[in-house]
Amino acid sequence: MKTALERAFAADGPLASAVSGFKPRPQQVDMAQAIHDAMARTGVLVAEAGTGTGKTFAYLVPALLAGGKVIVSTGTKTLQDQLFDRDLPAVRAALATGATTALLKGRANYVCLYRLRRASEQWTFATREEISQLRRIERFAAVSATGDRADLADVPEDAPVWAHATSTRDNCLGQTCPDYGDCFVMRARRNALAADVVVINHHLFFADVVLRDEGISELLPACNTVVFDEAHQLPETARLFFGESLSSAQLVDLARDARAELRAAGGASPEVERLAGRLDKAARDLRLAFGETPARLAWQQALRLPGFSEAVQSVATALGSLREPLEAQSERSEGLASCARRAGAALATVARMGETEPADEVRWVEVFAHAVRLHATPLSSAELFSRQMDDHPRAWIFTSATLAVGEEFGHFTRELGLPQAAARRWASPFDFPRQALLYLPKGLPADPNDPAFTDAVIDAAAPVLEASGGRAFLLFTTLRALRRAHERLRGALRYPLLVQGTGSRSELLARFRALGNAVLLGAQSFWEGVDVRGEALSVVVIDKLPFAPPDDPVLAARIEAIRARGGNPFTELQLPQAVLSLKQGAGRLIRDEADRGVLMLCDPRLASKAYGRQILKSLPPMRLTRDLAEVERFFAAHPQCESG
Repeated sequence: MKTALERAFAADGPLASAVSGFKPRPQQVDMAQAIHDAMARTGVLVAEAGTGTGKTFAYLVPALLAGGKVIVSTGTKTLQDQLFDRDLPAVRAALATGATTALLKGRANYVCLYRLRRASEQWTFATREEISQLRRIERFAAVSATGDRADLADVPEDAPVWAHATSTRDNCLGQTCPDYGDCFVMRARRNALAADVVVINHHLFFADVVLRDEGISELLPACNTVVFDEAHQLPETARLFFGESLSSAQLVDLARDARAELRAAGGASPEVERLAGRLDKAARDLRLAFGETPARLAWQQALRLPGFSEAVQSVATALGSLREPLEAQSERSEGLASCARRAGAALATVARMGETEPADEVRWVEVFAHAVRLHATPLSSAELFSRQMDDHPRAWIFTSATLAVGEEFGHFTRELGLPQAAARRWASPFDFPRQALLYLPKGLPADPNDPAFTDAVIDAAAPVLEASGGRAFLLFTTLRALRRAHERLRGALRYPLLVQGTGSRSELLARFRALGNAVLLGAQSFWEGVDVRGEALSVVVIDKLPFAPPDDPVLAARIEAIRARGGNPFTELQLPQAVLSLKQGAGRLIRDEADRGVLMLCDPRLASKAYGRQILKSLPPMRLTRDLAEVERFFAAHPQCESG
């Protein structure tokens, strides 16, 4: 007799009846059963599911059937919305379950009624468009049930006005806010507390962990199971959240808020105005201590730059000077008290940055186009994360298409402190030997760092693009290589050319699909989370193995720590990271059982180095060739991939 789980996935079952295109897949049923079993025993399961396995349904079905409370955490807000708006309702309707669901995002995703009112009353906006956008947000907030800014398409997500109409962890007034009863964040949280399945994202999960560690009441409800989708992103996200940081943008916001709160409290103070202006200038001067190019620098590197030490000291002095009058006036309003607390916390962070760096932490500086952020990041998140798991006995499910190196999960389980986790792999149900060809071109420079390497990649890719009729992603490991490829191909390609940075990722992908024969040049943001099915994408070219730059301050510190304990940083850290990144990039090619295509990997180390064979074994079982003629025959045999 079939179990409820088996009936759900059967050929004549509810999913097949209700979900268009659903087909039973043995891997999906097996994975769902493994997740169900882990939930039943409150165990830990690490599950790698190849493309096409259907991992989303494989965890949603047991989540809805098992009862109890389940939190599902995704890698990005885009995936979070997709899961909540499309996948979860489809499965819930098919199973005819009464389970309730809720969507919960970080507070910066919801309109803040208090700050929106302050913005309308206090701030002078630079353009008429900003004023118009603020009015649109006000009208939206008056009628919206959720206050989720994603529901207001009329105001771009990156519009500066949102900073005035939303709150952050720094400036949220919490229970002392006069609008607390109508707060959209609290409404979303109440819905989450009452729901059976709550969809969040990784950033929110770790923000909650940090808040709870500081003694603040839980943001997320207690639950029986946590499912992490896109779990390969967790180690880096965890390190950032378990660390400490302070940005120049936070300081500028603090200076602005101090002025506004003082005016709102019923008076002006020339002293506070002057001191807030000094902090604003010190924050901007901190960014000016660096060049125009965004960068990541170790703290000691930054200290060698002229003006950096003085800029940090100026920030500390300005924070200390502003905190005193804010504290003196903090009884006038909760807003002023909040600004005083923010100034004290920022001053403590700056002071900590100047202390001796502990062995298990790295201090570094991240430079953006218009801001700079100071970081103190733990070298490992394993102990900190495993402690959270020990404190909360429940089932923990970690799933992604890229968690294993070959058959081994050791890298991922070490990174998160999961030595006792059960680990399973389910290969893709796609017929990779028939659907895909892996092409390693000959004749490229032996050293991928050769200045002529990118030109050689473009030359080697040109006949492949001719054979495929365009329809390609060219993915690069550096922006420098992407820019060089753009220089070479601009005006020289007979297919439409799309380039990362000339529009949002969603806009570029929409144009790529609509054109049908375009060539898209992309860097990091196109290596994962991109799904183009069908004939529009027939070739993925990857220029080099995606080894992280060894001078990255966090990676450099982690490498040194591994060496110090006698380990091998290449095999323990750098190679596994590169394999998982390459699997993500390669995974863009075959997204459907009807897809056909060529994966072209241009790094000669795949053929010349012993570790190259290990990397190739981690990829899906595609037919391998080094012969361009075989690539041309592949496309000739599949006329749907030809230009037309």
